[in-house]
Amino acid sequence: MGRKRELHHSVFGEPRRFDPTFKGPIHSRHCTDVLCCVLFIAVILGYIALGVIAWVHGDPRKVVYPTDSRGQFCGQKGTTNENKTILFYFNILKCASPAVLINLQCPTKQVCVEKCPNRFARYIDSKSLFGWNRTYWAYYRQFCQPGFNTPRKSAAQVMRDEDCPSMIVPSRPFLRRCFPDFTTKNGILTVANRTTFKDGLGKIRNVTDLRDAANKATTIRHGSKRGINHVLDAREIWMKIFEDYTNSWYWILIGLVIAMAVSLLFILLLRFTAGVLFWFVIFAVIAVIGYGIWHCYWEYSSLKDKPGSDIPIYDIGFQMDFRVYLQLRQTWLAFMIFLCIIEVIIILMLIFLRKRICIAIALLREGSKAIGYIMSTLFYPIITFLLLAICISYWVITAIFLSTSGEAIYKVVTNRGHCIYANRTCDPEIFNTSNVTKLCPGAQCAFAFYGGESLYHKYIFILQICNLFVFLWLVNFAIALGQCTLAGAFASYYWAFRKPADIPSFPLLAAFGRSLRYHTGSLAFGSLILAIIQLIRIILEYLDNKLKGVLAFFFFTRRISIIAGEAPSLNYYWVPLVTVIFGSYLIAHGFFSVYAMCVDTLFLCFLEDLERNDGSADRPYFMSKTLMKILDVRNRAAEDERL
Repeated sequence: MGRKRELHHSVFGEPRRFDPTFKGPIHSRHCTDVLCCVLFIAVILGYIALGVIAWVHGDPRKVVYPTDSRGQFCGQKGTTNENKTILFYFNILKCASPAVLINLQCPTKQVCVEKCPNRFARYIDSKSLFGWNRTYWAYYRQFCQPGFNTPRKSAAQVMRDEDCPSMIVPSRPFLRRCFPDFTTKNGILTVANRTTFKDGLGKIRNVTDLRDAANKATTIRHGSKRGINHVLDAREIWMKIFEDYTNSWYWILIGLVIAMAVSLLFILLLRFTAGVLFWFVIFAVIAVIGYGIWHCYWEYSSLKDKPGSDIPIYDIGFQMDFRVYLQLRQTWLAFMIFLCIIEVIIILMLIFLRKRICIAIALLREGSKAIGYIMSTLFYPIITFLLLAICISYWVITAIFLSTSGEAIYKVVTNRGHCIYANRTCDPEIFNTSNVTKLCPGAQCAFAFYGGESLYHKYIFILQICNLFVFLWLVNFAIALGQCTLAGAFASYYWAFRKPADIPSFPLLAAFGRSLRYHTGSLAFGSLILAIIQLIRIILEYLDNKLKGVLAFFFFTRRISIIAGEAPSLNYYWVPLVTVIFGSYLIAHGFFSVYAMCVDTLFLCFLEDLERNDGSADRPYFMSKTLMKILDVRNRAAEDERL
């Protein structure tokens, strides 16, 4: 028992209680946290009910298709707008009105069209040319209201009733809406190479007026302060990024396949080279930090006689160009001190923790051996990925249906003086027969937004919060289920006295079944705590935001002369670089998360084995011979039976 206490002190740090009744892994089990399990199942059923209610009331077409002034979708199949997929503003200049920010709707007629106009034109001109050349009118009328075929009414009446736009400007479709076709030449904003144009009344206007109006219209779409220029710039960037992906997708795929092969090979090699690889990495880190210390000292010395290098950092303040700091001796001195501290800490850890490092290396080897026997565990992250994909898809779809659950709301819109009915709700079916048109000439009952006054519509925001909370709960549960399953599979390897003869036939599947049957409640309880904390964090970050507001690099930058000619020409070299790095990280994380769980599980089993067994015939150790050799223990009666 003296040796036993010594081992406990060595591994645990303090003696642990010895259980004389322990005879290996438990076979008789019972369910844990039953109440939380029942609650979890009830929440899932409620979540399904929430999805059904949202799907009944929601209409995702409101996200896909723009809506005209009558509340009809542009481009919707089976309607008169089936071939008219783009929304056209009669007078986009009115979108610059302050009413836009109040009503979130431009106070001008909006119709669905097949294509955007490609020229400057005015209604007055098309009307005057109608008698002898109808080609001009034939082009112009496609932007008028459906059914208005001839310009027989006076221009004043047409403008009053908004049968046709007073003017059209060269536009292009963006976000399924017609926006002026802005271009910049020599720093000057133009539309169709023009900086000015005549509006419907013959007034000379600057294209900057169109830009301001388009900014407001884009604000309506995005619900933020981003204008059309920012969105168009973002569109251009995304087009270039898409082009880069098109030109480099096969290199990205090759990089990800290499990352997968290297990760798998690395795990398999750890079984044979864990010690060599571990010490190589450790000494490589020490060597790199040592070189860093020397380099910092060299930079510090070389800046000794350079003018301005002795200026304190705090006198310079914060600079966006970080190269400024590299010209200061104080910067390199700070780097050198920091690296020296890190170097000393690592060396001291190696000296005082060498015993535990040897145990860690043995566990690494044992982990690789366990994965070798249970290769199916390497593919379990795919199951976790599928579960997460289902959770994310369900959450996104439910959120979309919830956000599109409103009914069409129409409001009185006027742009001619004061009207007491302005911004009031109205019914487009009877609006033309009401007194509003008489008291407020030019007023119209226009579609404003989707909403509602029912109890369901009033609590949509609360339902969105519930949707997010249950989503977080389910995601954490899926991750915890994977960890418990892998831990159970690797535990079945450790507690097999004769390996691999005593390993169950399907350890991963058996562990998955045990986790669901016995431990759903415990997994749900832990996931619930995480979900609550994460939800609070999301809310706080949202409020904070509102208050405030490998090798791949050299290859894609054409710095490897041998294969420079094979590298694709890119707009942004960082597009494939970031993709390969992020994809490689996900692949490596998928493999090594399994390996990490294997090592953690084996370590816990090793501690339990060391605590509860003594190497006697009745209580032999289950640990491998390597660990026994490191700890200087042995199974006195059963040692010859082990593999």
